[in-house]
Amino acid sequence: MATRPTAAVAGPAIPPVFDRLATQPRVREFLGDAVRENRLGQAYLFLGAPGSGKRAAAEALAAAAVCPNGGCGSCDECIRVAHGTHPDVRRLSPESATGYLVGQVRELIDTVGLAPVRASRKVYIVDRAELLRASSANALLKTLEEPPDDVMFILLGRTADAILPTIVSRCQVVPFRVLPIEAARTEVKRECGVEGTDADVAIAVAGTPDRAVDFLASQGRRHVRDLVVRTIGELARDDSWDVLVSAREICAAVKAPLADVRSAQQAVLDESSDYLSRQAMKQLEDRNKRELSAQERSGMMEALAAAESLLRDVLLSCEGVDEPIVNADASDLVSTLSANATTTGVLAALGALAKARDDLSHNVSPQLAVEVMLLAIKEAL
Repeated sequence: MATRPTAAVAGPAIPPVFDRLATQPRVREFLGDAVRENRLGQAYLFLGAPGSGKRAAAEALAAAAVCPNGGCGSCDECIRVAHGTHPDVRRLSPESATGYLVGQVRELIDTVGLAPVRASRKVYIVDRAELLRASSANALLKTLEEPPDDVMFILLGRTADAILPTIVSRCQVVPFRVLPIEAARTEVKRECGVEGTDADVAIAVAGTPDRAVDFLASQGRRHVRDLVVRTIGELARDDSWDVLVSAREICAAVKAPLADVRSAQQAVLDESSDYLSRQAMKQLEDRNKRELSAQERSGMMEALAAAESLLRDVLLSCEGVDEPIVNADASDLVSTLSANATTTGVLAALGALAKARDDLSHNVSPQLAVEVMLLAIKEAL
């Protein structure tokens, strides 16, 4: 006599902190199962293109790791992680244009052996792991190989090929699929309620849904984008002096949102001066300068992304591609530019933009890079 199949018993739900990973269902299930089954690893490597949700996943996993309820998303621990204020969750990003400094990694290693402050474990989120060059990567290897039981590393990178193989071999690799534009739009709308052209522009300029949300919340960063669009629209009637003035205005606008960062840094310096040694104060000042430089470089890259988005819209129009443009709020400008430009000219302008991006990555003065770029775009269009 045939037996009837037994109905499956539903297991516990995936922890709420992973709800943000709806656009990466396989990642959400993999990490959620690891938390529910109490088998979290000590080193993860999240791989995927910008905008695929690696940073959101890292923060969700970090919250689940320090949350006494396994990632409830609503307790004080989870809220602190979401706000970036949890003392046991540390985020690292390159402090040099060419990658991580050896001093950064050594400082990290020095803190690994310290006990957690609030939670049962500590989590280190290492962004852009491909910029861990030979010396800094080698400094991290032994710690990754034998981390303390109460420490977790989450490394974020683009491809395994760009990361030292010995680092890859010490991590659980978690691949992220490319996030379709519709999914990115949905994520931005879910996070801040913005949709349509504003959301599309933010995604094009900032690159990822979470950064797009930050972009939309910053009047200064939105002003930079508008200034870039206006500048490119005026290039045809500008002389060389006007172009240089425009470059200076763009660079000044990029720096403007950093005023609050400088104030916060100075406040920390003032508070620390009474108990830190002169050497420690100097190290703190140097780190603050590197942080400001990195944020300025990030702002310049956003400005270039705004220019690239506009030029791509012009290219679509020149080629007669039946596809909605991103910068719909500047549709008249796109039409004007495409009516007076050629495909070859627009491609040359995009080439000038790519060179400016490369120049910035090699520590060329931002103003010089933008000046050269704008003059080349003017000539190309």
